[in-house]
Amino acid sequence: MNTQQVAERLAALCREGKYEQAQKELYADDAVSIEMNDMKSGALGNVSGLAAIREKGRTWKENIVAIHGGSVGDPIVAGDWFSLAMSIDATYKDMGRVDMQEICVYRVRDGKIVLEQFFYNT
Repeated sequence: MNTQQVAERLAALCREGKYEQAQKELYADDAVSIEMNDMKSGALGNVSGLAAIREKGRTWKENIVAIHGGSVGDPIVAGDWFSLAMSIDATYKDMGRVDMQEICVYRVRDGKIVLEQFFYNT
């Protein structure tokens, strides 16, 4: 898949809430996930490797009490890079209800996502 195809597939899977399938299908084994500088380290912080990214996703999902809404924008592609605007309005066990908007930036190499980086207010 080229970058446009990866971007469109990721957006489609995220809109369906199929984050684990997206990681399994679209991410490279050596992918890196980067959060904002203010984000606490640990299970939801910066991680390297697909196994760590998948565990980060499971930890995030297990912390959710209820999802009240959310959206995934259309991808913007430039070369090996693409971005998506995403939002989620959710109640978390440890934070209560949070309405979050973020810009997610991805890099694609050989048809797989090798980097994801998230930009949001902390």
